[in-house]
Amino acid sequence: MVNVDTVYQKVLALANKEQRGYITPQEFNLYANQAQMEILEQYFYDISQYGNLQGNSTEYSDMVGLIDEKLNELRIAESFTAVNSKIALSTTIPALYKLGSVYLGNNEVEEVNYNEYKLRNKSPLTQPDVTMENYMYVVQASWPSYLTEITIFPNIGTSPVEISYIKKPRTVKWGYVVISEKALYNSGTSTNFQLHSSEENELIYKILGYAGITLKKSDVIQSAGALEIAKVQQEKQG
Repeated sequence: MVNVDTVYQKVLALANKEQRGYITPQEFNLYANQAQMEILEQYFYDISQYGNLQGNSTEYSDMVGLIDEKLNELRIAESFTAVNSKIALSTTIPALYKLGSVYLGNNEVEEVNYNEYKLRNKSPLTQPDVTMENYMYVVQASWPSYLTEITIFPNIGTSPVEISYIKKPRTVKWGYVVISEKALYNSGTSTNFQLHSSEENELIYKILGYAGITLKKSDVIQSAGALEIAKVQQEKQG
């Protein structure tokens, strides 16, 4: 998790350094949520790209594994009850962002599109079969890609189903109170980023970019590091 106030203070300091001026809380909150969602979506693109590459797969160099670790903050596994072999995702899991695996007992249910299901259902050798614990599921989605419903074949009636998924992160908010015409941080009304702590500098860089401030990433890292050192020194003096 990344502290929203830490990011905001560093963004303000860097904006002032570049003579950009004050970034209001409203502007920051807008940019912060946009940055968080962009970083999250990039994870799935990178997993697809790195997964197709032959490379180092050691513990600390496995890029797919490292990204997967970052997603742990948002990974959920829950049990739901299918009704007439269906699970309404739009109401059952309103925070769903990416669907993972579907399990019926100890059996992982295979995802297929509707056309593939129709083709495989034509043959007794490939159609889903309860006696062989062979199941398929089709995801219905509304335009453009919002998942609305899972249908499991063959019909399992009313049965418990376990679903793993990535949830949509909470809306980021830098909350504040106004004292002497100045906005001061209020942790009680604030919401932190739901991203891995290693994404702090990337968040700062993206937010500054949205604010129209052009900086090299090294500048952000150096300035963020200097701010952190100053903070530690201040705490020691206190």
